[in-house]
Amino acid sequence: MLSTSQTMVAVAVVAVITFSCRLAPFILLRGRRNNAMLDFLARTMPLGVMIVLVAYTLQGLGTSLLSWAPAVGGIGATAALHLWRRSIALSLIGGTGVYVALSLALG
Repeated sequence: MLSTSQTMVAVAVVAVITFSCRLAPFILLRGRRNNAMLDFLARTMPLGVMIVLVAYTLQGLGTSLLSWAPAVGGIGATAALHLWRRSIALSLIGGTGVYVALSLALG
């Protein structure tokens, strides 16, 4: 069992590492506004991240239609709300709500 001082040191070290990892991209990319590679990444990364998240969501689902319905409904609602309003908050909350509602209704 860790003592209180050991726990505080561990939390401080983790906090410094987390802060450093979040600050590093801003420091490393400072002054590189007109960079073709960064422009390409800015255009393609959001779609790439969404594809990875959808694949992760669908991974491990069974072959039953009932196991797929909440995930597909949530993904569809998220996409539809985003295309309709272009609001990240609305699509996130709405898609999550549809997923939870379908999970509760079918589960």
